[in-house]
Amino acid sequence: MSEHSARLLLIDDDDDFASSLLTVLETSGHLVRRASDGTTGVQMAMTESFDVVICDFRMPGIGGMDVLQQLHAAKPRLPVILMTAFSTTERAIESMKAGAFDYLLKPFDPPEMLRVVERALHMSSASARPVPLREGEAGKAALIGRSRAMQEVFKQLGSYAATPVPVLILGETGTGKELVARALHLHSSRAEQPFVAVNCAAIPENLIESELFGHEKGAFTHAVSRRAGRFEQAQGGTLFLDEIGDIPPPVQAKLLRVLQERRVSRVGGSQELELDVRVITATHRDLTAMIKKGEFREDLLYRLNGAVLRLPPLRERTEDITPLTRHFLAKVAAQLGIAEPAIEREALEVLKQHRWAGNVRELENAARTLLIEARGFPISAEMVRILLESESPPAETPARTMTEVVENCLHAAQAGRLPGGALNAAVEALEQVLYASALRLAAGNQSQVAEWLGVSRVTVREKLDRYDLLPRRAKK
Repeated sequence: MSEHSARLLLIDDDDDFASSLLTVLETSGHLVRRASDGTTGVQMAMTESFDVVICDFRMPGIGGMDVLQQLHAAKPRLPVILMTAFSTTERAIESMKAGAFDYLLKPFDPPEMLRVVERALHMSSASARPVPLREGEAGKAALIGRSRAMQEVFKQLGSYAATPVPVLILGETGTGKELVARALHLHSSRAEQPFVAVNCAAIPENLIESELFGHEKGAFTHAVSRRAGRFEQAQGGTLFLDEIGDIPPPVQAKLLRVLQERRVSRVGGSQELELDVRVITATHRDLTAMIKKGEFREDLLYRLNGAVLRLPPLRERTEDITPLTRHFLAKVAAQLGIAEPAIEREALEVLKQHRWAGNVRELENAARTLLIEARGFPISAEMVRILLESESPPAETPARTMTEVVENCLHAAQAGRLPGGALNAAVEALEQVLYASALRLAAGNQSQVAEWLGVSRVTVREKLDRYDLLPRRAKK
């Protein structure tokens, strides 16, 4: 159907806004009728023929969600586009789960609305069946973001949660991939069943097959008893495989078979177990590039990316830094049992200007450090500047590839300038970059650095002191 012959129903109680949008739609060739409240809008949609309904979320009487649910039940093929100036995470997810064709955040540009209407007209059935929204599950509140980038994530999350398709979550380290995976599970029909998360990068290569698929007693040395793998543990629920790009090729092959056949056999066993598990995966790596290098199976990627959800880095959603910071301050204060300090507006502006290479995780660690150092006093811009500057890598240490470091050390040893040998020099160079990067990512939290690197807190302190990575205030 051509968009110029479309009949649209606009439901909005704001006369000024509705008049402006009606003009835009009619100028583009649409035939538009308007209802100023939800009840009238539903009646018109039920008794007349419309191609698309555009409805405001917040209205006196029945609101946009009620309109959506009534129309979706009676006319499931009628696309309903919701609009709101008061967006929340739950509202976006709930709307898409309930069958909204799209969800727009006011104010929006007229071309954006026209593009959404055109897409709706060219899709005969884009609405999913409504799934009841469960209230009160822990963890949903941490999905915070009013930015358009995150609103798109919430819309996708709502659409994908209602279906059993496997989802591949892409995003940089620290963007919250596991948090989104948990939200997909909590908003799905499997919410009452197990959610099992596995960090594939943290499991030694010789143990990952047993970790995922389980093993029988005596299958290998130290296998003193039968052990259920993560697939079995997630039976009926959701299995989240984080950093899927780090799974070695031999295990990729077995994982592919398990996903294809929906059966698993433990290492050392012959019995096959039927599986009912939804698989969600995530990675910060470029799987397409890995396929070209022969490091990742192309057929496995096809099995994993039934739907793809990309998380934006924090630097692309700076308007979310303020609500995220306030959320983390309140969260950490509650955990530590101390009063939540105020934070000055100028301090929030300084936080917005930072690049946040470690994304939301780095911001959370920074908020924890600021709260502890504030000791109940307001967090100032100067406190934020000192923290961010002290945790930045030394400016005189340029980023170099591993190959460059090794070659430079070898050349120096060849010239007789490294009496201790090239190996020790290369290890020290790597250590310096590793500790500096970990300290920055952990926002100065040395206990977190120790945990990530698998060393003691004393070792971390010694290394930071040795490489002059401690801020001046910490050396006193």
